[in-house]
Amino acid sequence: MSSLQETAVRYGAVTPSDSTELKFKALYIGGAGSVVIRQAGSDIGAVTFAAVPAGTQLLVSGNRVMAASGATNIVWLDW
Repeated sequence: MSSLQETAVRYGAVTPSDSTELKFKALYIGGAGSVVIRQAGSDIGAVTFAAVPAGTQLLVSGNRVMAASGATNIVWLDW
């Protein structure tokens, strides 16, 4: 079971893409902008987090950071 008190053991740079599969439980947003994510196994499709400030940690799980994302310097984290 993971918790916010654990540290990320897997992480990497994100290149937003509509086809690249990732597995993450959080995203670090280095440069402000919108972040569009898709959650694995969800019927919702993509969800947009608008106007995310630089330095934000989005504690959301997903499997794609979509190409429509405007934020930059995004890092995926998993534990």
